[in-house]
Amino acid sequence: MRSGAVSALSDLLSACKGDDLKSLKKIVTGAEKCPDSIFQQCAKLVPDAVILEGYGITECSPVVAANLVGNRKSGSVGKPVRSVEVCIVDVESGRPVSAHETGMLLVAGPSIFDGYYRHDGPSPFVEVDGKLWYKTGDLVSMDDDGFLLFQGRLKRFLKAGGEMISLPALEEPFARAFPPDENGPKVAVEGMETEDGRHIVLFTTQDLSLRRASEMLLESGLRGVMRLDEVRHIESVPVLGTGKTDYKELRRLLEESLKV
Repeated sequence: MRSGAVSALSDLLSACKGDDLKSLKKIVTGAEKCPDSIFQQCAKLVPDAVILEGYGITECSPVVAANLVGNRKSGSVGKPVRSVEVCIVDVESGRPVSAHETGMLLVAGPSIFDGYYRHDGPSPFVEVDGKLWYKTGDLVSMDDDGFLLFQGRLKRFLKAGGEMISLPALEEPFARAFPPDENGPKVAVEGMETEDGRHIVLFTTQDLSLRRASEMLLESGLRGVMRLDEVRHIESVPVLGTGKTDYKELRRLLEESLKV
């Protein structure tokens, strides 16, 4: 089975009963990070199935990296596929980073597009050491074995005190504690930089206080700039047609309340 949206896979597993999926052997997933809750559901419902995470974007069809049955690593999106070259650079300096360091993913190769049709905006390409690369807008790191670890979209990061704050990393402990169900996601984190500094909000349908949410972050090993400024209770977390969280709508709500 191939799943473009993790939410669709989650819905399928939630609807599964008994041995409905006993014949399933491979699950290929991408489009968003596969949460621990999905791995746990699969281990319980389809213990013989293998989840293979991958990474790809429209401009780099059909895929950039993927885990293989005989060559996979949990928590990664796999290794770059044959013919696709990757380069990871520092967001500010544009220079290549060292192993294990997080940076912007650049890609090159015959499967990478050569530009947008009638596009008159900034170039989606950047030159590094005399070579032209496509700038994905995604942050990754690479381990010693060449596996890529997806860290999130650059636009899902804020900067405070000279440090990059990952909104997906802040959201993960809550998504793990309150996984989505047939009614959709129960938590989402969005934030923005204002004149008075950063403001990061946990939007949730759960009865959760800022104090308890802060304790959960500490229990997950997150501290310092990795903290929340507000917990906002909402009736439901807005989603897109794909079932993914609609972060643009959450940002609109945030801007509206902060009058930015």
